[in-house]
Amino acid sequence: MPRVVDRDQRVREIADAAVEVLSEGGYRELTLRKLAQRMGGSITLVTHFFPTRDLLLAGVLDVVLADAVAFSGELTAIEDPHERLLAVMKWFLPLTEDDLRGERARLALVAHRNADPAARDFLDRLEGAMRDVLRSAVDGLVPFEDRDAVVDQMRVWGSGMVLSAIEHPEMWSADRQLAALGRFLDCLELSADRHMAGLDRSS
Repeated sequence: MPRVVDRDQRVREIADAAVEVLSEGGYRELTLRKLAQRMGGSITLVTHFFPTRDLLLAGVLDVVLADAVAFSGELTAIEDPHERLLAVMKWFLPLTEDDLRGERARLALVAHRNADPAARDFLDRLEGAMRDVLRSAVDGLVPFEDRDAVVDQMRVWGSGMVLSAIEHPEMWSADRQLAALGRFLDCLELSADRHMAGLDRSS
């Protein structure tokens, strides 16, 4: 009798393997055949779920977005807006080797953004989802009209932190990243508090 395979579990396994390939070898190494070999099976192991590389990238994105939706649901249980903001910003940091692997894979796609529509679509949809999570994090901290500007600020800081950690992982331990995050949020929250109190920035 053939072994029953849980579809969602297999899709996640394939997505995880694709992230590893992207992280280690870059976009050109991400072929369906090499991915199947890495997973120890024939190419049908992958093509049964993702017949093309474009569909594979879409599947990887679906897994990432599902995780973002689950995380957004967890945020609703955090009542204090400052604690919610901290939780979101920590979620964006590459604090573990798995986190770093995911960010290296994303950067591998960035290099092909202008040449491959599938890579561009992946990155555009991911950016939108990331910004949605950040918007939910600043609700209650800044006036609505300032929300996107604050999201821009958080996004730029987070991207810089990720790139620094990828370029110099020996320098950016989890503790050092969290310390830098604390200093960043001190500045950000001070600005937000001043907005909420209606204070003049120059006072």
